[in-house]
Amino acid sequence: MHRISPDVFIIAEAGVNHNGSLENALALVDVASSAGADAVKFQTFRANKLVSPSSPKAQYQIDNTGVEESQQDMLRTLELSFDDHIKIEKHCRQRGIIFLSTPFDSESLHFLLQKLHLSVIKIPSGELTNGPYLLELARTGKPLILSTGAADINEVRTALYCIDWARSHTKDMPESLDELIEYGEQRSLVALKSDVSVLHCVTAYPAPFEDVNLQAMDQMKAQFGLPVGLSDHTIGIAVAIGAVARGASIIEKHFTLDRNMPGPDHAASLEPSDLRAMIEGIRQVSLALGQGDKVLTGSEVANRDVARRSLFAACEIPAGTVIQADMLQSLRPGTGLSPMRSFDIVGRPARKTYQEGQSIED
Repeated sequence: MHRISPDVFIIAEAGVNHNGSLENALALVDVASSAGADAVKFQTFRANKLVSPSSPKAQYQIDNTGVEESQQDMLRTLELSFDDHIKIEKHCRQRGIIFLSTPFDSESLHFLLQKLHLSVIKIPSGELTNGPYLLELARTGKPLILSTGAADINEVRTALYCIDWARSHTKDMPESLDELIEYGEQRSLVALKSDVSVLHCVTAYPAPFEDVNLQAMDQMKAQFGLPVGLSDHTIGIAVAIGAVARGASIIEKHFTLDRNMPGPDHAASLEPSDLRAMIEGIRQVSLALGQGDKVLTGSEVANRDVARRSLFAACEIPAGTVIQADMLQSLRPGTGLSPMRSFDIVGRPARKTYQEGQSIED
């Protein structure tokens, strides 16, 4: 997977915040590119293949768009045509940013792979329990990023078993869920490490801070041995930056041209200036994490001697005098004998005469 940063892959999630407008979609690409994101991600779907006519809206969708229309009707207004996708992908190449889009059905998946040569497949949280579709996605051989919103650890594990099954079987599907789980329990999911990542996620828009539970990333990393990250639905940028400090290697965050635009996801998205600030913060924290060894750094060398102390004579010390602790003082700079050496010197005869204020020698 291509990364601008060696540590954190940042996906600017445009989603459906284009409101069905190609012009808005292209503008979102510009924003994501200017902000320094690695990739900008859209959603590829046909409303009638995603939701039934009777499917209700989520409460946040009702709050942001009203109750007059069904979820299917709402999503139909947010579709982009395949031709729109081709133009968006071309614009991404021109702007030097990776184009991603989440496919919600087989037709969309095949279009993205065959026409746009999609490099990475992001699996949304809602598909985590869609076993047959997980098998299809896994058989593409593309790197996968799995979001885990509204799932417990066992559901995430079973989804990963599906992916592992598809990558290692010619058989279309297991004969039963029990067969899949029995197979998975005999395997090590670390085998997926090279091209499968797992994103912690809270399926709420916006997600309350007290529900975020970033430490769930630790559990998934320990149990699955896979790269982990965060698909962040909180307000603001603090949680995304905090996730990087905790070890996230992928961050996904919704953004918009204007949070006041009509539509289901704008209110929980970042505006352009906030997206830029988040990415700058992530890059800075990523650099600051370092390699984990406590060592003297290059920027510290010039300041070390200025800040540290050396041993000096607190009074005249004639040669041969047994040095006492009160005959010594520790003063800056630290270019002489370290005060730690006072443990060796106290109680030992002075090898030479020291005048008050003179640096003590070994």
